[in-house]
Amino acid sequence: MCKLKIGFTIGKFAPLHKGHQLLIETALREMDKFYVIVYDTDLINIKVDNRAKWIKDLYPNVEILIANKPPKKYGLDKESVEIQMQYLTKILGDIKVTHFYSSEPYGKCVADYLNIVDRRIDNDRKIVPISASKIRKDLSNNKQWVENIVYNDLKKFE
Repeated sequence: MCKLKIGFTIGKFAPLHKGHQLLIETALREMDKFYVIVYDTDLINIKVDNRAKWIKDLYPNVEILIANKPPKKYGLDKESVEIQMQYLTKILGDIKVTHFYSSEPYGKCVADYLNIVDRRIDNDRKIVPISASKIRKDLSNNKQWVENIVYNDLKKFE
């Protein structure tokens, strides 16, 4: 019997951009099931449910989990990782994940903690050279990196 490959990623998707989409599309090709955990944040004035809807509208086969009230402590130090992983473990509940998808150094921490595969996508941002912070700083010069549904919401909530 083959074990199902179940992957997941986490993010604020503030906003969702082509780099995130590359990661999600890669995971959908490689996994039997894929979860996206959308973290609540005040980095952007678009609610977590709206950001999750962008993903679900573009990728109906993705399972969405909402991470409300995430811990404020971030980092790769032992205490921060432990706090974040305890929170993330509660969000995942009984889901038996096998792969963690990211383009960030914390990918190793998550994968090691859960004893699963660390799957990095475009870690050096060479395929899609953009970040959400660049888009938030200058939407008009970076609109090519976001889908129309995202751009329209960004303009509406600016």
